[in-house]
Amino acid sequence: GVRVGLQRCEYPLHCTRRHADGSMLLCLPQFVASPLCCPSRASILTGKYPHNHHVINNTLEGNCSSTAWQKTQEPKTFPALLQAYAGYQTFFAGKYLNQYGNPDAGGVEHVPLGWDYWVGLERNSRYYNYTLSVNGKPKKHGGNYSEDYLTDVLTNMSLDFLQYKSNYRPFFMMVSTPAPHAPWTPAPQYQDRFKDLKAPRDPNFNVHGKDKHWLIRQAKTPMTNSSIELLDEAYRKRWRTLLSVDDLVEKVVKRLEVRGELDNTYIIFTSDNGYHTGQFSLPLDKRQLYESDIRVPLLIRGPNIKPNQTTGLAVQNVDLGPTILDMAGYNVSKTAMDGMSFLSVLEGSVNSTTWRTDFLVEYEGEGSNVSDPACPLLGPGVSVCFPDCVCEDSFNNTYACVRTVAPSANLQYCEFDDNEVFVEVYNITVDPYQLINLAKTIDQEVLEKMNHRLMMLQSCSGQSCRTPGVYDTRYTFDPHLMFSNRSHRRNRLRRA
Repeated sequence: GVRVGLQRCEYPLHCTRRHADGSMLLCLPQFVASPLCCPSRASILTGKYPHNHHVINNTLEGNCSSTAWQKTQEPKTFPALLQAYAGYQTFFAGKYLNQYGNPDAGGVEHVPLGWDYWVGLERNSRYYNYTLSVNGKPKKHGGNYSEDYLTDVLTNMSLDFLQYKSNYRPFFMMVSTPAPHAPWTPAPQYQDRFKDLKAPRDPNFNVHGKDKHWLIRQAKTPMTNSSIELLDEAYRKRWRTLLSVDDLVEKVVKRLEVRGELDNTYIIFTSDNGYHTGQFSLPLDKRQLYESDIRVPLLIRGPNIKPNQTTGLAVQNVDLGPTILDMAGYNVSKTAMDGMSFLSVLEGSVNSTTWRTDFLVEYEGEGSNVSDPACPLLGPGVSVCFPDCVCEDSFNNTYACVRTVAPSANLQYCEFDDNEVFVEVYNITVDPYQLINLAKTIDQEVLEKMNHRLMMLQSCSGQSCRTPGVYDTRYTFDPHLMFSNRSHRRNRLRRA
């Protein structure tokens, strides 16, 4: 069988979106293991939670495309297994990990294991004036639209691969467009679209998060007009950049159809993290535990997948690798991946009583050791403090959550590694916009069970990540135990 994986970033997508050939895709609710580019992308590639692949943020020091990552994790990614053991020819084009190409980690000459054809973007998201590693050789691009607009360049390279690949071996493609990541540069023909579009004014838009973690409580409510104008314009620009991604998807699908390969190809369309635009008065970013940041689209079409479906069984991006390996006929049990294959969900042979009900989301906050010159009153330890000195991250924006999705419960339980050992609990069924933190009012037994399950997930590996924890009735609720092995981090920032 022929396989294609199309992987993207931050797509504001709904399940009603139609595929380029007119058919409806199967849509699944998907959550990320961490709401930040590099840890999340590492989870997609390895099928592991951040506490097992050890990529904690977007820096080289945080293991993002570091030499340690290259030695310990790249040989175990699902593309490496597809290539080495399943006989696949593999193609990558676009953004890999944020620090890819860093001279201190091998530069663009480094081609990660698992890829026959490699077109990797040096460093982070750009649309013009960037360098690509083409099979380990640098190729610079400038500012000419027809030659250099990155989404179109990736489109053309993808089409070339489909045209000239071997017809005697199955293939896997991963096309990873930065769009709609900042700087949100649209193609010229799309720069005037969506002039009247605004970010959704959901019930949690421009609302003070008074019962939330201190980083949320510090946001200015109501937001200034300039902040609202900024987030609305960013929202419009993001949509504009995605019109070129629509072109990419359409052209790839049509090329597969012309070649007679579409019906034998899985197409996976997803993202590495969400994005908030005004939720709880945070202007624009990710890195938070709320649904806007941790939920991403997942649409799949392919063999034995019935059209026009939406399933309520939740999956996670650690499940993508195991599922793709399963599609290729590789025995996933041979891996050390934390995720599980959801191929049986796609084919309709699994029901809610046998599917996993809870999973982990974890994030390790980033901050600066010095004060932001633009916001000196905030002191050190915070970061991304724009606009209006509203900070989106900090050292102690470090948390772990267990997200439960089951017929009987739709809950989120989170603990912070901070001086407060702050806890947030939400009943998503009755409070989908997470306006009411139930931590101080929920039944103590429920708190104990979720705290217990969270501790087990944060220490899980492989099979133990996929099975429910057995609750010990002698267990006592104690969030302080959650981060006991990392208590040294609390000394880096003291903030009430």
